[in-house]
Amino acid sequence: MRALAFVCTLTASPSPSSSHLIADQVMAEFRRLGVEGETVRVVDHDVRPGVEIDMGDGDAWPRLREKVMAADIVLLATPVWLGHPSSVCQRVLERLDAELSETDDEGRLLTYGKVAAVAVVGNEDGAHKISADLFQGLNDIGFTLAPQVATYWVGAAMEGTDYKDLEETPEAVASTTRTLAVNTVHLARQLAENPYPAS
Repeated sequence: MRALAFVCTLTASPSPSSSHLIADQVMAEFRRLGVEGETVRVVDHDVRPGVEIDMGDGDAWPRLREKVMAADIVLLATPVWLGHPSSVCQRVLERLDAELSETDDEGRLLTYGKVAAVAVVGNEDGAHKISADLFQGLNDIGFTLAPQVATYWVGAAMEGTDYKDLEETPEAVASTTRTLAVNTVHLARQLAENPYPAS
């Protein structure tokens, strides 16, 4: 089993990022379950706008797509901005949209059998809406979702604390992150042994 985390912060490396922190926590839970993986901060790569596999002219998406194709699990980690996922997260979904035209010899999307999960951080509410939006988009593109595979933290409204600035991870977040990892890995293993039939 292999996992890939797309961190959709607007902040380039090496600056600290709450989205990167929560993605790292999810990936640590995956490792505890025997799943190795990689974390990619998308903004560090020149991912061009568009809905094609390769937008040309130095587009970094084809290399990142190779990582998606090699993964059994894909995590999207995004901050909340104005009640929505980041523009970087939206761009990842738009680029994944190209997978709707890619099928195997039996007509199945290449994303069939891959399991998705979501992590959201922000200073105001919006995590449920963002999870719902991302779940629908990921499912449309062919990813499978296990139960309870969104972990999130949101601070108080109009208050400036970031997730990365907390002295410790709240137990509710840590527990939810563990559940996300367990359910996601379980489903990915089931799908690896029993792929979807051709329709």
